[in-house]
Amino acid sequence: MKKQIAAIFIASLFTLSVAAQTYITRSGRITFFSKAPVENIEANNNEVTSILNTTNGEVAFIALIKSFKFQKALMEEHFNENYMESNTFPKANFKGTVTDLSKVNFSSDGTYNITVKGDLIIHGVTKNVEAPGTITVSQGKISANSKFNIKVKDYNIKIPTTVVNNIAETISVTVDCKYEPYKKG
Repeated sequence: MKKQIAAIFIASLFTLSVAAQTYITRSGRITFFSKAPVENIEANNNEVTSILNTTNGEVAFIALIKSFKFQKALMEEHFNENYMESNTFPKANFKGTVTDLSKVNFSSDGTYNITVKGDLIIHGVTKNVEAPGTITVSQGKISANSKFNIKVKDYNIKIPTTVVNNIAETISVTVDCKYEPYKKG
């Protein structure tokens, strides 16, 4: 099922030309962190699919909501059933562009500061976001990461008043991907 979703995702987002340099990962990582007065909450998803086109700067991510793992099973259950409603909204996506791709020399080792801009869809709500990030080239390998904040209310995620002190209004999101060249077929 996960492979089918990833294949559909890739096919629907990009028309690959022969000259395009497209890179992919199916094991990207997204972490979110909520710092609140009662407790801190952290979750990790190590099954994120992402693609990066080094020719035109297109970048996309898809994360299955149920793939986020928590330290406590009860947190994971509440996250999926009560807040993210993962049966109704099973994935989060991002599709955008590295706006300053000319800063990156994919032929030379280095860490390049970039900005990514595009549409982030969480809980069925689409928001235009802009986030700082880095692309690192090392011995021909490409990795990318970004850290940014999102507001829970912007994505219509309802937090019951009984637990409002347990969950932060603003969540810190970290994205980390190590890419491999995309091979059709």
